[in-house]
Amino acid sequence: MSNQNDIVNKGDRNKIYFLIVVIAALLGTNAYLYIKDEKQNERYISISTEKDRLKLEVEKIEVELDKANSLNLVLTGKLQEEQQSARDKIAELKAALQKGTLTQENLVAAQKEVRQLREFVNSYNEQILRLTQENLQLKSQRDSLKQFATAESIKADQLAKKNEELNIKVKTSASLKANNVEITAYRVKSNGKNIAVTRAGSAKKLSVKFNIVPNQLAEKNYHKIYLRIFDPAGNLIADENNMFEADGQEMQYTSSTSISYNDDNTTYTMDWVNPNEFIKGDYSIILYTDGFTMGKASITLR
Repeated sequence: MSNQNDIVNKGDRNKIYFLIVVIAALLGTNAYLYIKDEKQNERYISISTEKDRLKLEVEKIEVELDKANSLNLVLTGKLQEEQQSARDKIAELKAALQKGTLTQENLVAAQKEVRQLREFVNSYNEQILRLTQENLQLKSQRDSLKQFATAESIKADQLAKKNEELNIKVKTSASLKANNVEITAYRVKSNGKNIAVTRAGSAKKLSVKFNIVPNQLAEKNYHKIYLRIFDPAGNLIADENNMFEADGQEMQYTSSTSISYNDDNTTYTMDWVNPNEFIKGDYSIILYTDGFTMGKASITLR
């Protein structure tokens, strides 16, 4: 009996040991699987977090490029090409980061590309800053040149105005002035003889005599003399085609002639035959030459 009991107890103990080993193996397997799942979860969370970080970094880089473009700088061809290449790379990265899963290898490659983009943007911003400073300097120089040009233009205008005033003074000083201006009305006989008259009914022409005031500045040469005659009503007697310029304006004249001036106290005469009848009243005349008024006179016809 004793031996039989020993055999039974020994068999139970073997079963117990077996169960213990099985339970330990199961516990070990569960522990291994749990740890493995935890590591996988941690790895997934790490990849997801890095993915979000990279997305944020890419968006920041894109914002910096947009900010640089908002400065409206004229970029060189090289900078334009580099910026376009960067934007293409940003679009590729954003598309890759939108995917549901990323391998560790994909993540490492994305991290490298983002670092390269960051380096490019830093260099790009430095070049933009330099261009901005150069533009400010150019603008400052341009404004200075513009102010200088404006000041010089004002000076030139003032000088031109002074020169013009001086020229007018010189021309005025050199212009001829009439002296002892006299008007005589004449009746013309059939034989051509002129008879001085004072009545309007018998007058046919007016004769204007004058001397020239001595002027050493006046040019000793031929001068064109213009005569304007006004009737008693104040109307100018002139052909509308007879135009000249004097005292800064264009006007009509009644008659004209040329005289040779030699500063020798010569007496000059201008005759005007009235194509119409004279009327009673005062007739006035004005003489012009070299663009200026030369002299005036009047006559009364009864």
